[in-house]
Amino acid sequence: MVSEESRKHPLVFAYYVTGHGFGHATRVVEVARHLIHAGHDVHVVTGAPEYVFTTEIESPRLFIRKVLLDCGAVQADALTVDRLASLEKYSETAVAPRDAILMTEVEWLKSIKADLVVSDVVPVACRAAADAGIRSVCVTNFSWDFIYAEYVMAAGYHHRSIVWQIAEDYSHCEFLIRLPGYCPMPAFRDAIDVPLVVRRLHKSREEVRTELGIMEDVKVVILNFGGQPAGWTLKEEYLPHGWLCLVCGASDSQVFPPNFIKLAKDTYTPDVIAASDCMLGKIGYGTVSESLAFKIPFVFVRRDYFNEEPFLRNMLEFYQAGVEMIRRDLLTGHWRPYLERAISLKPCYEGGVNGGEVAANILQDTASGKNYTSNKLSGARRLQDAIVLGYQLQRVPGRDLSIPDWYANAETELGLRTGSPTAEIDEDNLLMPSYLEDFEILHGDFLGLSDTVSFLNSLSEFDVVHDSGKGTEKHQIRERKAAAGLFNWEEDIFVARAPGRLDVMGGIADYSGSLVLQMPIREACHVAVQKIHPTKQRLWKHAQARQDAKGQGPTPVLQIVSYGSELSNRGPTFDMNLSDFMDGEQPMSYEAARSFFSRDPSQRWAAYIAGTILVLMKEFGLHFENSIRMLVSSAVPEGKGVSSSAAVEVATMSAVAAAHGLNINPRDLALLCQKVENHVVGAPCGVMDQMTSACGEANKLLAMVCQPAEVLGLVDIPSHVRFWGIDSGIRHSVGGADYGSVRIGAFMGRKIIKSVASELLSQSLTNGTTSDDVEEDGMELLETEAALEYLCNLSAHRYEALYVKQLPETLLGETFLKKYNDHSDSVTVIDHKRTYGLRAATKHPIYENFRVKAFKALLTSATSDDQLTALGELMYQCHYSYSACGLGSDGTDRLVQLVQEMQHSKNSRAVDGTLYGAKITGGGSGGTICVVGKNSLRSSEQILQIQQRYKSATGYLPIVFEASSPGAGKFGHLRIRRRRI
Repeated sequence: MVSEESRKHPLVFAYYVTGHGFGHATRVVEVARHLIHAGHDVHVVTGAPEYVFTTEIESPRLFIRKVLLDCGAVQADALTVDRLASLEKYSETAVAPRDAILMTEVEWLKSIKADLVVSDVVPVACRAAADAGIRSVCVTNFSWDFIYAEYVMAAGYHHRSIVWQIAEDYSHCEFLIRLPGYCPMPAFRDAIDVPLVVRRLHKSREEVRTELGIMEDVKVVILNFGGQPAGWTLKEEYLPHGWLCLVCGASDSQVFPPNFIKLAKDTYTPDVIAASDCMLGKIGYGTVSESLAFKIPFVFVRRDYFNEEPFLRNMLEFYQAGVEMIRRDLLTGHWRPYLERAISLKPCYEGGVNGGEVAANILQDTASGKNYTSNKLSGARRLQDAIVLGYQLQRVPGRDLSIPDWYANAETELGLRTGSPTAEIDEDNLLMPSYLEDFEILHGDFLGLSDTVSFLNSLSEFDVVHDSGKGTEKHQIRERKAAAGLFNWEEDIFVARAPGRLDVMGGIADYSGSLVLQMPIREACHVAVQKIHPTKQRLWKHAQARQDAKGQGPTPVLQIVSYGSELSNRGPTFDMNLSDFMDGEQPMSYEAARSFFSRDPSQRWAAYIAGTILVLMKEFGLHFENSIRMLVSSAVPEGKGVSSSAAVEVATMSAVAAAHGLNINPRDLALLCQKVENHVVGAPCGVMDQMTSACGEANKLLAMVCQPAEVLGLVDIPSHVRFWGIDSGIRHSVGGADYGSVRIGAFMGRKIIKSVASELLSQSLTNGTTSDDVEEDGMELLETEAALEYLCNLSAHRYEALYVKQLPETLLGETFLKKYNDHSDSVTVIDHKRTYGLRAATKHPIYENFRVKAFKALLTSATSDDQLTALGELMYQCHYSYSACGLGSDGTDRLVQLVQEMQHSKNSRAVDGTLYGAKITGGGSGGTICVVGKNSLRSSEQILQIQQRYKSATGYLPIVFEASSPGAGKFGHLRIRRRRI
């Protein structure tokens, strides 16, 4: 109802719309329509076409200003977000011209005499409003600091200031009008929840079907991928008999079979959705809200790297409206089982759908002077919280665990782990024989490891029905349902276990041939494998439909269930026909496998697991005639720099080998697992992670020369020395751009050193040098260096004497390639346009190899305070060398600084010190630090103090890795069978 007051004194709203797709514009239409109906002026600032607004709102009070002030997420295709391109585009659109944008927007807001600025969800609009002295409100279900934060972490240091700037901009906002299915939005300290904002219907179901010539008894699916499926091949056999598919966003040139109907570009989509029997598309706020409002089941395919999706997905599934389709089934046309499942659902959303009207009333009240905010926190405090919660990407304990791992760390004050049903290992309660009630161990020994006992107990609970009302999280319900029918209890199951590792010394020098010292940690991955004849295999519906479509009868299938998948926004299951690994009569190439797994990033995790099958096929000539079922359950936290991927690979390879009667020694098994990571996954790691996971022993350091993998033996940790790991909370990825670029820089440096050595050798021969012993030895050194296979075989003094001045600080990839052709590293590729840090990347492994040798020698020296001081100093030197390479991080630097402050405090000096040194570990750029200190209660207390101080400074309580466990070789495998009841 339009009030007389509003007619006399219409308010002016400036409504900013993000450039990320039309969905935002369409929901803005609903809010703006109600504001205009109430007699107010609405100026929409948008990059969307005018018709999106003008077809729904015909009023002189609507003003369209075509300006794009943020770009949203750049999509490589309909289902894939290009994270780095998104950051670069945002930087180009909103960061570089920021000063000019603010000046222009402030002037424009004043010129239209705006009463209120509304943002969905343009960050700079909030700042411009504050500069113009105008209140602002955001209306959204997600914010860009949340979305971009994971992109920043994936890109390393590049563009990291974007998240901070966005958080600051949002902190100027008065409050948030929060839509259902919302993500964590820490930059907003006040929120008002409203119902779904849903576009109204213009026509009835009957009217739409009549216009399209569709009979009422025909089943209809609407294909809705945001107007981006151009180029997809759609075939008649994709649909069940008697079905029609209405295609949104098709190009004019696309030709479809008769059971596919191309919708016109200007089709009003809500009407067609409501007239359909189900929808097939990608998840977005618009599609989800309309699916729920019109009670239309939604078959969805995960969208890569757009992090609002898990929350909308949870809402869909809560109201029984969602069915997840695997991407390859979408592209290969195995639609039938998903569509049939969808139409059996009974969507039950009964909530409000008038969010547009409710939001408009709140905006009208706010513009009129009403105060909705609590004013409990100052702007500065709100910004502080936004940075802590947004940039550090953590959560308050107790929130929904279904939010992605990079935002929601599930380690709480109680020290709980997520990602696995396995419990913490309780060193005071190692014997827990309750599993004997359900399983008989036919081979092997669980070695008193309580996490193994917990894993076996979790297997026995698969046939127990869990419901969310009894403490089981939503993601656990999905995973347990998938796992419940996985195994045949009449057949043997093989179980393997492999731990993560703490990089004590060596780190990234492994790929340059360094000596490394690694400690297996307590946290481990368990994998259960069962092989079974294809005729006895219970397939998931979509897999059965895939086989039926080929008409080939039962064929060997790989089925995987992964616990903890939802915490990393990936599918909990993966399956494939094992014949898909074949290219004719031979196993497919590693390049083809990498491409196969990268097609669906929500299931790219399967490359670490299924890749072991391909490696065994290629390296051992194995042919798998039976189906394989796997359950993967890892307590090794992802992204912490403690080799979660190596633990998964080694445990999987061990279990698969055991199930097929293969006796592979731990060293060879580790090398096979490295092939999985390098060639199938495509991550350029060295071999130390897999070697430690396979060959390590509890409470000992594995000493290995990575040339490529010569295990020197196990080094006892002296009883007075102890190592801890402390997680920074900043996600680390060995596949990240920084790690790869430093590796490339090191290999470039090796190539240049070899070239310089060859030139010096040639000059010496040309000049006709005499052959006394000194000069002859010098010639031999040059010959060795000209053929240098591993950078770490070059001594530090030779590097300083002959080569350091020949190495530029940085070098453009294109320049290097023109002169040297290649860098002789099979697992990395030089980017012509990228500038690489070369000198620091080359120096690090040369000096690190020396530091590790000294560290190893010191461990066996006489016990003294000087010994511990020297060990700590070597770790500090390593840490700052990482930083010189560009592999440091704010979080790990802060932790090392806290160790130094503790070490040099008066209390520590008074008791001859307890902590002595620390360093970043593994691939760097976040992750975990390693700390060395006395093995004493006082040291443990100081570690806990550092943990609490870090939490006070950042809001994040770090995980502390403080115990060790045996490697996969020492554990062997278990062969178990369920007892008959």
